[in-house]
Amino acid sequence: MSYLPYVDAQTTAVRQGVLNQVYAWMTAGLLVTGAVAMTVANSVALTRLIFGNPIIFFALFLLQIVAVVGLSAAVNRLSPAAAMAIFIGYAMLNGLTFSAIFLAYTAESIAGTFFVTAGMFGSVSAYGYFTKRDLSGLGSFLFMALIGLLLASVVNIFWANSALYWIITYAGVLIFVGLTAWDTQKIKHLAAQVNNETEAGRVAAIGALTLYLDFINLFIYLLRILGNRR
Repeated sequence: MSYLPYVDAQTTAVRQGVLNQVYAWMTAGLLVTGAVAMTVANSVALTRLIFGNPIIFFALFLLQIVAVVGLSAAVNRLSPAAAMAIFIGYAMLNGLTFSAIFLAYTAESIAGTFFVTAGMFGSVSAYGYFTKRDLSGLGSFLFMALIGLLLASVVNIFWANSALYWIITYAGVLIFVGLTAWDTQKIKHLAAQVNNETEAGRVAAIGALTLYLDFINLFIYLLRILGNRR
């Protein structure tokens, strides 16, 4: 006869709270990004500083990549507080460059697309959490599709083909819908393995970053479809 390992009530409570932390920090990151983006968009001086100087713009873009890669690679060595600080710092950096959408699209269409994205994201994330289906195989396919999407996007920067632009856009929506479900299930499994508050904080940090990126990218692709340009 086999027995399940004993898990005390405190550990159970910690595991159950991880998903709450993930969504709370993801929401905080989105609010920080939105606040910074609106501040920059409403400041002529900041707009000129960021978008009028290619060196500064690409430096900010590079810092964002460093923050994501650094947090993903070092999360198991960081304290939960340090991991969350890096995540919020990334959200702030992202807000600086994300302000471009407030210059390109109307505020009404941005708000409308945000609510559509939130509804879609919430539904798909709930599916990823509650489904009994193993989505790990889907994750491998989506990762390869994401690489293809990035390569196609780079090619179209130089080709500027309208048909390819819309193919990339709709493919992006489908890919990030799938990634949202897969990432949610993966975070749920990670949460079920934590044994203390420190591990819970680390999973919450990387989980918040992952779902934040899914939400932001889904929003960007939906904005291409639903947004009204100025």
